[in-house]
Amino acid sequence: MGPLLILWLAAILVRVLAIGQSPCVAFTNPGSYFPFVAGGSATSLLASADDDPGVLRAARDLQNDIANVTGVLPSLILWNTSTTALPSSAIIVGTYNSSLLNAVSQNANLSSLAGQWEAYDASIVAAPLPGVQTAYVLRGSDRRGTIYGIYEHSEQMGVSPWYWWADVPIKQHQEVYASGCAHGAPSVQYRGIFLNDEQPALQSWAQLTFTNGTGPPFNHYFYGHLFELILRLKGNILWPAQWAGMFGVDDLENQPLANYYGVVMSTSHEEPMMRSTPNEWNAFGSGAWDFNTNAANLTAFWTVGTERARPYESLYSVGMRGNGDLPLGPATNIALLEKIIATQRGIISSVYNVSDPSVIPQAWCLYKEVEDYWDSGMTVPDDITLLWADDNWGNVRRLPTGNETSRAGGAGMYYHFDYVGSPRDYKWIRSTQLAKVWEQMHLTYERQASRLWIVNVGDLKPYEQDTEFFLTYAYNVSRWDQYNLNDFSLAWAEREFALPPAQSQDIVDIIGNVTRFNARRKPELVNSTTYSLTNYGEADDILATYATLNATSWAIWDQLDPATQAAYFQLVHHPLQASYTLQKMYIYAGLNNLYASQARLDTNWLNDEVVQLFEQDYALEHQYHTLLDGKWQHIMDQTHMGYAYWQQPMQNTMPAVNRVPSQKTALPGAMRITIDGSLGAWPGDDQFDCAQMYSCPTGSLLPFDTYGPVQRWVDISAGGPATFNWTASSNVSWLSISETSGTVTPANGGNTTTRIWLSVDWTQLNASVGYAQINFSSTSASQYLFKEAIATQLVPFYVEAYKTVAPSNFTGFVEGDGYVAWDAAHAARNNSVNDTYWGVIPNYGRNSTGVTPFPVAGNNFSVGAGPSLQYDFYLFNTLGGNSTQNGNITLTAVMSPSLDNRGYSRPLGFALQLDNSSAVPIYPVPIVSAAEQPPGWDTPDGWVANSMINTTIQFNGTALGKHTLTLWQIEAAVVMQKFIINTGGLRYSYLGPPESAYV
Repeated sequence: MGPLLILWLAAILVRVLAIGQSPCVAFTNPGSYFPFVAGGSATSLLASADDDPGVLRAARDLQNDIANVTGVLPSLILWNTSTTALPSSAIIVGTYNSSLLNAVSQNANLSSLAGQWEAYDASIVAAPLPGVQTAYVLRGSDRRGTIYGIYEHSEQMGVSPWYWWADVPIKQHQEVYASGCAHGAPSVQYRGIFLNDEQPALQSWAQLTFTNGTGPPFNHYFYGHLFELILRLKGNILWPAQWAGMFGVDDLENQPLANYYGVVMSTSHEEPMMRSTPNEWNAFGSGAWDFNTNAANLTAFWTVGTERARPYESLYSVGMRGNGDLPLGPATNIALLEKIIATQRGIISSVYNVSDPSVIPQAWCLYKEVEDYWDSGMTVPDDITLLWADDNWGNVRRLPTGNETSRAGGAGMYYHFDYVGSPRDYKWIRSTQLAKVWEQMHLTYERQASRLWIVNVGDLKPYEQDTEFFLTYAYNVSRWDQYNLNDFSLAWAEREFALPPAQSQDIVDIIGNVTRFNARRKPELVNSTTYSLTNYGEADDILATYATLNATSWAIWDQLDPATQAAYFQLVHHPLQASYTLQKMYIYAGLNNLYASQARLDTNWLNDEVVQLFEQDYALEHQYHTLLDGKWQHIMDQTHMGYAYWQQPMQNTMPAVNRVPSQKTALPGAMRITIDGSLGAWPGDDQFDCAQMYSCPTGSLLPFDTYGPVQRWVDISAGGPATFNWTASSNVSWLSISETSGTVTPANGGNTTTRIWLSVDWTQLNASVGYAQINFSSTSASQYLFKEAIATQLVPFYVEAYKTVAPSNFTGFVEGDGYVAWDAAHAARNNSVNDTYWGVIPNYGRNSTGVTPFPVAGNNFSVGAGPSLQYDFYLFNTLGGNSTQNGNITLTAVMSPSLDNRGYSRPLGFALQLDNSSAVPIYPVPIVSAAEQPPGWDTPDGWVANSMINTTIQFNGTALGKHTLTLWQIEAAVVMQKFIINTGGLRYSYLGPPESAYV
């Protein structure tokens, strides 16, 4: 541990580490704060004996949290009206209408909390009770409001919500003081998670951890830890694990335990009336899962679930889907579904003995095909919450419109961090960007879907930060916007690891890059050809960034207190290491296949590296499983390589790799030459050397221009076991070569490649176009001649250098390397209309940023009438044109996957205008019914798989010189990422070319 870190740890003793809420706690006293622990003495806790059991349980947590932070255990006094011996100073906690707080309110002027949902306040009060001179009074408007107030103080003292679930050490402080704070009703009324797709990881871990190897894995021991976590994260509702569990059957303590903690129970979109489907129906049901033919048995089945849940706080899922997360059969119609819901509400009225079932919360999840029933005219009672859903990939499908916003039951959103289905399962590692979550959930909230938010978290781990952000944002949406999401991540890193700001920011950068890389294309969809191995340095840049992140993470690891390393491994280091290993393995496998086609001996070195990386993937899994004496055994069991279709493979499979003979020289000789931007190899025949694919003219072209790449590479590598000397020479002075001679010595199976860099000294190039030849020659002992003979090779290449110059009075993006490209956020002008404008979302999308119209719930505009962004660019070339004749340009607009969310009445759209020509409206995503996705949406190479929607249009008759592209808003909820103009030299890459030079 370095001296700077030691100083920081000393400084952190006076800093509160908590996320987003008003500060309540301090570790030094300016004179007016209330002491929880001071001078080695702890102030007693006072709670009402008649308060809710969940509040008393949380009060005991506060008692233990204070002890764990300070080493001093305060006493906990359960007060009743006959209690007389009271301390002179106390921490009073309780629900506002408990006997204790009623007594306090008679002696203190406290604001009313009556009627508020889950609110709390805390303040210092003089003489609140006879004999108590001063107290810190922490009140809640209801049981969860009180619990949230308690846990907020615990977190600010130094107890992370993840102290058990991610082994975050509790921070130590000698003294703790409180100043008071408050929080009103949460932004979203019900905020929760869904455990799903729990096999093979969560189920196997729970089976090992909470049972003796037999019996249901998800018992009350498991759920006790989970309920506490949900409450510490300010959540309040749970959809329990469904595929490997029956919440109300597996352990008869599960339901009462949830109520004891204060967690609302519900069931998922396919499990109506508080029964776990399909397991409970398969175990206890009779007949077909078909209300049309088996209504009596289904009614009885649902009645049992309602009777079982009646004593506890519940939110009922109503409606019906097919058994096993499938659509209902073809005989299902709107009238039948309306009858099903009417029957279910009749059950609720009967079991609860109420004439109006609306007093019991209910939600109808409009997931997949169910949404189509609503859009086709189905009606349900006004008090039922309409729980809309995303597309399973984090893109909201539909939100309230018109009179849907005024329904008494309101609306909500079912969102995904994990999914099993087409085009691929994704449930291994973090792959969701917080900025994407914010953008979609901000849209959801602004469109008045704020009654119920549920997120599918799969196994929960490794989605710890994602889960916390989702619940934290739902708790207080006004606290977070697109510009301070970094603050959330920074506060999270500081809270968990107590590092200095610079290293905490390093952690933010690590996680931000890992999730950005994994969101570009889910790891389960990545393969050895995803990223270009030859164009724009795409694969090289990814590995270089990962290598930098890896070095940074190891540097942090080495400075951490060993007690913190387990948490750091789970939350930061493992997601990075695992993602880096997987991506490097696939890129190396792609290079291996490419090198084999190029007759390069390095094929074998890459083969060995892929094998090593494949084994390293399991080593990282094993390291996770053996942490803390095996606490997390099985939690990373999820397979993630070798998908053949959407479903998870039964075993990880290494990507295919090749080998070439280690003792035989390639037919063209010992030296192999490969160049930037080409899959070909020289000398000899290669299908990529020219269009003819054989007997190609000697040499190939390496173009340069003023605003293109500063350097381009040439690789010199071995074609076999023979050592060779090589030279590189040019016939012009303006072409620089980083190395002009060397020796390649194939030995020990290592990497033989020497990469040299070519660059142009534009000051020495006097003409507008320069031509050069560069010769690569080699000498080596020939495998095919007498031992004393020498084999020689000569490989010429040609360089064209175009000296282009933009006018000195031009500002904007300039064509280079055959294209112009820019990020959508980098506009020259942002033109608003009234209060509507294009805003930037940082750290969003495949590269860096996105732009979207604000306010997100705003109106649509006719073409050319809305807010606009303008981009200036300069052309030197066009397709089919020349210096005297206008030509064509092809423009690609890159949009984030988004769906029409206004009831399939208005497709998402934007407009593009080149200079003063007519604006062209673009509607990339066709309107389809809710029962299906747009064509190409969820295929393995479709829009969600690629995390983008590319729309290409052509502008004809385009002159050289300065131009302006205008992006016009038509609809809200469109997020643009990038624009690319092909002027004749654009090459393939997954992410598109780098942003052009800006002058």
